[in-house]
Amino acid sequence: MTNNEVLRRLRFTFDYGDSKMVAVFAAADHTVTQDQIKNWLISDEDPAYEQLGDTDLAFYLNGLIIEKRGKRPGPQPVAETRLSSNLVVMKLKIALNLKSEDMMEILGLAGFQLSNHELSAFFRKPGHKHYRVLKDQVLRYFMRGLQMKYRPSLQDNDE
Repeated sequence: MTNNEVLRRLRFTFDYGDSKMVAVFAAADHTVTQDQIKNWLISDEDPAYEQLGDTDLAFYLNGLIIEKRGKRPGPQPVAETRLSSNLVVMKLKIALNLKSEDMMEILGLAGFQLSNHELSAFFRKPGHKHYRVLKDQVLRYFMRGLQMKYRPSLQDNDE
């Protein structure tokens, strides 16, 4: 999944308008314009389309954590320059305060079954012997499950 797809799905899932999207970035002390948001969210074929970088998506996810959980005292987390699917799901897990059971339920809503051991492998450090890369397919199922959980009346629509 591209960063733009992740941003599109999260915007749809939480039903955020352009001003709310700008506010989520601002929560992580990152300034973006509504025009930037629109260019990130439009179709890939549109001439105004801009690719969303890893750092910008990391700022958005950090802002989402602050939006959903509140700002923690002390220094705020620094936005990563490289994001993996594992890190995207980890940040969403933190933002939504999800436990393993919640995550398996969300994946189950989208028709994907995973054991607790398989799930925990995605959250290990990359050097750990049981670490597993979270593939795009699993990220898509997770994003679809989030949509089904947070916008159930629209579960048959896919943006």
